[in-house]
Amino acid sequence: MMLHAIDAGQGDPPLALLHGLFGSARNFGSVQRAFATHRRTIGLDLRNHGSSPHDADMRYTSMAADVLQTLDAMGALPATLLGHSMGGKAAMQAALTQPGAAARLIVADIAPVPNPPHLRPVAAAMASLQLGPGMTRAEADAALADAAPEAGMRAFLLQNLQFGQTPHWRIGLQEIIAGFADIEAWDAPTGARYDGPTLFIAGATSHYIRPEHRPIIRSLFPRARFVTLKNAGHWLHADNPSGFIAVVEAFLTASA
Repeated sequence: MMLHAIDAGQGDPPLALLHGLFGSARNFGSVQRAFATHRRTIGLDLRNHGSSPHDADMRYTSMAADVLQTLDAMGALPATLLGHSMGGKAAMQAALTQPGAAARLIVADIAPVPNPPHLRPVAAAMASLQLGPGMTRAEADAALADAAPEAGMRAFLLQNLQFGQTPHWRIGLQEIIAGFADIEAWDAPTGARYDGPTLFIAGATSHYIRPEHRPIIRSLFPRARFVTLKNAGHWLHADNPSGFIAVVEAFLTASA
């Protein structure tokens, strides 16, 4: 599947940005602008997200194949793959599947392990919204308040809702809901290993990357380094963008 891409800047190897669940390439807007001043930076909408096509298959093997196919068609391989959350799993899968396509790997606040189903109630609330003509953002926000108490989270989710005379979800919401078991899962290719430079960035107040995950991380990514970003939770590139950019830049410019 060819993915929608936002391509900016020049310089090799390109930096490919892969967003998390319910996100899009636009979530990396400030990050992409910063890096595009001195290197080619490509933000991708993963399948069923943003402006990319919808499909019932949400396995990471398929998401990784989309990423590699799109970057290859753009003449952007090998690339540094930077993925957050679900995008981090897609980036890991791509690097393990085709190691030569990944110049470096950066994984933001996710580990190569299964995750609990804590976002399913949020998705169910999104799907149950009564999208009548002229529905306002305030009405949609209020309807999601029980499932998503944090205003920032609701604002993030509502980026996916097209308002107007016929409100509708831009994303493949039903495909995502049907594919939750695959989104929450993790299956590394048998015997796979990525030996390139790898960085795992954890948010200081997040619990997605835990000390007990390090053995499995190192078995798949022997050269993994670990950084904890201060003043940041799971959405670390939004919570502390300047710190996130500085950590990534230091890794990109370090000797291999």
